[in-house]
Amino acid sequence: MDDTIIAQIAALFALIIAITTHEAAHGFMAKAFGDRTAESMGRLTFNPIAHIDPIGTLLLPAILYFSGAHFLIGYAKPVPVDFRNLKPRRWGEMMVAFAGPGTNFILAFLAALAFHINPTQVTFGNDILMESFRINIMLGVFNMLPILPMDGGRVLNALLPQKWAYKYSQTERYGFFIVILFVLIPIHNGQTLLSIILLPIVKMIMNLFIFLSGHG
Repeated sequence: MDDTIIAQIAALFALIIAITTHEAAHGFMAKAFGDRTAESMGRLTFNPIAHIDPIGTLLLPAILYFSGAHFLIGYAKPVPVDFRNLKPRRWGEMMVAFAGPGTNFILAFLAALAFHINPTQVTFGNDILMESFRINIMLGVFNMLPILPMDGGRVLNALLPQKWAYKYSQTERYGFFIVILFVLIPIHNGQTLLSIILLPIVKMIMNLFIFLSGHG
């Protein structure tokens, strides 16, 4: 099989695992803080079928990948969370929001550690590890954008004083359009605003994990 096709399949595997685990982490953290909504709706699972969104999990990453975009991201169907059930609520909101990106960063670090097992061999397993390392960091950084309804926006909203948090929450209605602006509209030399802002952060975290995992 052509090496390019193998790399594409590995990237798809890594992306589905990253997105699925990201969403499941939200549900498990919500349950830990007292909300069982995801569990009652069958979303407290690592089964990708329960989380896959045809557009966000398949179409959007495919468009970005085959268009040569500098940033590969996607999303799944959001895990339902009833924030009223979280105790304590504001701390619970912050931890539920951070659980997804935090899990992506953990998966990326584990992939870097696992690469020690067979570092010199070109195998499909190593391809998945390399893509998992790269994609999980990208997803973690992307989802920490301080824009509602992104996870970073929810973390910020939970940290703000209540008066400011209410005003900030009103921006959520525009969040989708802001993210589209970040992801798809080229700003300079074909680069999007997303790649210009986030790629330096992604590279910094990659270098940190490479060093901490003993590859430096």
